[in-house]
Amino acid sequence: MSERQRAILDAAVRVIARTGVRGLRVEQLAAEAGISTALIYYHFGDRAGLLRRTLEHVSDRAADYTQPAANVETMLLQELQDTEAVRTNSTAWGELRASAVFNDELRDTLAESTRVWTSEVAEAIARVRPDAPAADAAERLTALVEGLSERWLSGSITLDRARELLRGAVALEVSPPAPR
Repeated sequence: MSERQRAILDAAVRVIARTGVRGLRVEQLAAEAGISTALIYYHFGDRAGLLRRTLEHVSDRAADYTQPAANVETMLLQELQDTEAVRTNSTAWGELRASAVFNDELRDTLAESTRVWTSEVAEAIARVRPDAPAADAAERLTALVEGLSERWLSGSITLDRARELLRGAVALEVSPPAPR
């Protein structure tokens, strides 16, 4: 990806985080990125192409702040950091996820991104609990992270409470079963 494309996608993430997908206007994005609208169409074809690539970019950006971790809890807690990058990225992810309900073209890209993330978490769980249904646990935990992130970002719960709830869920999902 060229630097210009990256700059446009970074601007798209910021605009979507502020105004939502429905509020995204190509003219506004062009102004945010400091380029012409023609360049957006040149690089991404149309609005649907821009949204698909933005969703992929959000996933790539998340990989930048969710480095491989020694344990599942640390891996998931990286999604609940009080930094501008995480807040913006997580807000844009939520907006794109909500839009996928009505946008078939976005749905496939979202499903693939979610599958990759869930698989990474499942692999981490399987290293700790080879006897556990890691895929099911990963599905529950990643869904919980998304929900807790949304509640935290919207002010429904504090970041500390979101982290506390996530730690409790990880303990339930990943801890070895109690001896009988």
